[in-house]
Amino acid sequence: MENNSLLYPYENRYRNNTLLNGLWKFQFDPKSVGESDDWTTGLPDPIEMPVPGSFADLFTDNESRNYTGDFWYEKEFYIPNGWDDQQLQLRFGSLTQRGIVYVNGQKLAEHEGGFLPVVVNIDQAIKHDGLNKLVVKLNNELSETSIPCGTTKVLDNGKKLAKPYFDFFNYSGIQRNVWLLGLPQETIEDYSVKIKKSGSNATVDYQVETNGSKNIRVQLYDKSDELVSEAVGPTGQLVVKNPTWWGVRKPYLYTIKIDLIDNNEIIDEYNEKIGIRTVEISGDQILINDEPVYLKGFGKHEDFDLLGKTFNWSVAKRDFELMKWTNANCFRTSHYPYAEEWYQFADREGFLIIDEVPAVGMLRSIQNFLAAGMGAQTSFFDSPTVNLLKKNHLKQIKEMMKRDKNHPSVFAWSLFNKPETTSDSAKEYFTDIFTQARKLDPQKRPLTGALEKDSQPDTCKCYPLLDFICLNRYYGCILVAEPILTRPSNHLKKK
Repeated sequence: MENNSLLYPYENRYRNNTLLNGLWKFQFDPKSVGESDDWTTGLPDPIEMPVPGSFADLFTDNESRNYTGDFWYEKEFYIPNGWDDQQLQLRFGSLTQRGIVYVNGQKLAEHEGGFLPVVVNIDQAIKHDGLNKLVVKLNNELSETSIPCGTTKVLDNGKKLAKPYFDFFNYSGIQRNVWLLGLPQETIEDYSVKIKKSGSNATVDYQVETNGSKNIRVQLYDKSDELVSEAVGPTGQLVVKNPTWWGVRKPYLYTIKIDLIDNNEIIDEYNEKIGIRTVEISGDQILINDEPVYLKGFGKHEDFDLLGKTFNWSVAKRDFELMKWTNANCFRTSHYPYAEEWYQFADREGFLIIDEVPAVGMLRSIQNFLAAGMGAQTSFFDSPTVNLLKKNHLKQIKEMMKRDKNHPSVFAWSLFNKPETTSDSAKEYFTDIFTQARKLDPQKRPLTGALEKDSQPDTCKCYPLLDFICLNRYYGCILVAEPILTRPSNHLKKK
């Protein structure tokens, strides 16, 4: 079954992992016969496909590149020696746009949403003394009930064609790392930190979640590996005297070390880099560590030649060097959560991130920017299926915040990009979205969204929900998404 822990895989004495990346078997399923024909136990006529990878950019023929529908992956693997007593999981960085996971013919998990991790417990299906077969069914069709939004057209010849309501290619596949994890039976599943200034000191309130009841110890180490604070229990506070603050383009990272202890012996351990910094909006300023910051940067995409949306460290390094060359300090993950490594890099480089959920395409006429700019639109949120859309939207906000909440680089959450915002139904929809989202982030970071030019102050009914506003403006071929400060919500007012 799917596991709720989205912790990034780090290896230590208690936690094992191995990447299953490489050449997998792959097969299109245009008639959706895979399940009825028992492809769950093996693909009948596969080709080879790199994982991670976006399959579209690896073909030259139009039919394969623009394929829409079901498609399948297959991989065989062994459980390494010494993992017999461990809890076994598969962790996919993402499955775009939706996926079903089978191990040795057993259906173990199903996930909707193409940009956040899918973690699956596989103990019930695994063979420790033989070869195991992993089969994943994916589907990249677009609809108005999932995000990003669009439709899928069926042509006269029966072929399907994705019709996005957004202006980027619908890359899909197993586009991020696939890990086989071996974890302790009783394990650390999640943690959260919340930072406050206290005179010249900092306090780090923490909360740790496990799947058991063993004792917990939390320690904080500086860059020199010197212990600066520790506490015990699933919730507590770390006091850091005269901390080095994580700043914009001036990063400093501590290591948080979480131990799970049974009879004075450590049975699980999780370490990660965190930054000590605060975020606040006061009047018309964004404050990082009580200091105003002027955002300079980009609305990026992950897309790159051949790789599609596949993460590559060299591409990331070059991107950050180019951003530093332009004196940037910020980027928005337009229009979906990026691979986790982007955030790790930003933490180390001192870049700010507006982390955006893939809620793009909530305006049907966005397919025609000229028509949209002249006001040609429909009331998107009057659809009878809007409640299913909202369910998927909230689910992906929850997963995004759960995955990214401890990154110091993430200073704000973007909950939409260019939706229809001028109807009463849009106001009702986004009021619920923002109300629910404010409950999810331990650090209570600002919430925002990017508005298109029909969303004018006298017509837009949703901008008062935002803590600051991002405006999308098109000048020729240039897109500008510029944050504009508005009156902060009550929970963000400076005391």
